[in-house]
Amino acid sequence: MSPVPEPSGQFVQSLARGLDVLRAFDLDHPQMTLSEIAGRTGLNRATARRFLLTLVELGYVASDGRDFRLTPNVLQLGYSYLSGLSLPALAEPHLEQLSHRLEESTSLSVLDGDSIVYVARVPTRRIMNAAITIGTRFPAEITSMGRVLLAAGPEEQWPAARRKVLKQVRRQGWAIVDQELEAGLRSVAAPVHDAGGSVVAAINVSTTTATSSLSRIRDEFLPAVLATAAAIDATIAQSRPRLPGRPSGSGR
Repeated sequence: MSPVPEPSGQFVQSLARGLDVLRAFDLDHPQMTLSEIAGRTGLNRATARRFLLTLVELGYVASDGRDFRLTPNVLQLGYSYLSGLSLPALAEPHLEQLSHRLEESTSLSVLDGDSIVYVARVPTRRIMNAAITIGTRFPAEITSMGRVLLAAGPEEQWPAARRKVLKQVRRQGWAIVDQELEAGLRSVAAPVHDAGGSVVAAINVSTTTATSSLSRIRDEFLPAVLATAAAIDATIAQSRPRLPGRPSGSGR
C-alpha cells in the first residue's frame, strides 16, 4: 500500500483508514476475512469491521458473511481521474501502431510517488505471471518506464542504489531493463513530454528473452519507441490535453 502522508491540521484520519482498507485488496489478496484485513491495515477488528460494513453499504465492498471482496464500483474512484486525463486517449492510437509493428505489448504510465501506474495499455499476449491492467502499479526503480520518469525528476529524490543508472538514463533519454521486474521479461521505454518539454509520462514495449535479444531491442525496438514517443509529443503539442502532475525539474 502507498504510504500515507504525515498528518496535518486538516488530516481526516477516518478517511485515511477507510482508504487503507480499500488498498488492502490487491492481486494476491482479492478476497479476505475480517482478521486478514485487520492484519494488513494495522486496524483492530472492531474498527476494520466498521469500515468494511460502511464500504459494503456504499457498494464498494461485497461480503458473503465471512469473506470480503471489492466490487466493480471501486472503478468509479479512478474513473474521474482517467476521464479527465486525455493523454491516454491521445497516446493509445500511437501505442496500437507500435504494438502492431513490433508484435509486442505497449504501455503508457505515469509516476506516483515511488511507483508507476499504468494508464494505457495495448497487450498482445500474457508475458508476465501477474496480469497488467489499467491501474497496475510497479516499483519505479526496477521498470524501464519508472527509470525514465525518475530520471526526469530531481536527483535528491533518486534511490541511492540507482543513482548511476538514472544518470545514464537521463543522459541518453531512454531505458532498457533486463529481467529485473520478472525473470524472462525485457522492456525498453522512452519519455513523453508536454508542450513545454517537461516529462509527464513514459511509454514502453515489453518482450521476453525467448523472442527478443538485447541487440534486437537496441537495434529495432528502441528506434521505434523513440519515434512513437516523439509522435505522441507532437500530438500533445497540437491538442494541449489535460496532463497528470509531473516531477519537478523535468525536461528534455
